[in-house]
Amino acid sequence: MQTPDWIAVDWGTSNLRVWLMREDGTPIAARTGDRGMNSLTRDGFEPALLELVSDDLPSTGPVPVIVCGMAGSRQGWAEAPYRAVPCPPPGLAEATAVQTADPRLSVRILPGIKQDKPADVMRGEETQIAGALQLRPGFDGVICLPGTHTKWAHVSAGEVVSFRTFMTGEIFALLAKSSVLRHSVDTDGWDDAAFADAVSDGMSRSTPLSADLFSLRAEALLHDLSPARAHARLSGLLIGLELAGARPYWLGQEIAICGSGGLSRAYAAALKAQGAETHILDAEETTLAGLTAAYRSQKEPST
Repeated sequence: MQTPDWIAVDWGTSNLRVWLMREDGTPIAARTGDRGMNSLTRDGFEPALLELVSDDLPSTGPVPVIVCGMAGSRQGWAEAPYRAVPCPPPGLAEATAVQTADPRLSVRILPGIKQDKPADVMRGEETQIAGALQLRPGFDGVICLPGTHTKWAHVSAGEVVSFRTFMTGEIFALLAKSSVLRHSVDTDGWDDAAFADAVSDGMSRSTPLSADLFSLRAEALLHDLSPARAHARLSGLLIGLELAGARPYWLGQEIAICGSGGLSRAYAAALKAQGAETHILDAEETTLAGLTAAYRSQKEPST
């Protein structure tokens, strides 16, 4: 295999993704591992990375390694201090250099972004935003990044102006897997009509959410509500509630959804029902585009 010119790393809470890269930004190979930030002490990050790339490193000369995500958190490999909005997605000029025992590595961790009022932070998503701006030059609007903690970021003139985080995904997981609803919800099943109706209920903001949630269990017991419909309704209620709270971000804006799989499609369907048009960008593609933009920024002349 060709020796990489540089290495791109997305280090999450539970997993990490690594791409061996050519100088022109073309991936040579991709690797994944389950040694996310939560499973590592500070001295465990370098060995975890070497498990995936050691055999591909040259015998001499350090290879640049550009890292985004939770490796830069306070509990991570090395803390990369947040940049405050409004700001462009951070590049290598703001990255934190990490001392490594292996001389074949030259590691820099990109910082996240913070917002003082209302208090909010992101790590990793700012690199996806940078990638979205590479894939859609001149984009001006809102980028929605669905996930465990969904982000809504207002982007204008190449800067993140403001953002809000919603814990919808985490709340869904807790309810579906750890509450009484675990007996009624099949997280693999789905029902489009049930989802759409539940989004409408959640968007109303007057719906008694906690009562509607328990009704999912009661309907399963009394009226044979299918696990697939229960899943769709639970997701719809929570996403509808989120859309109501995020309305100042998406109403009347161009909206890009940066994600993958069914979750991004669900957000797109929910927004379409409110008359909002969206386009979906692949999460992995935008992450890699953002890391590539950071790598290239070290070669751009300063102005």
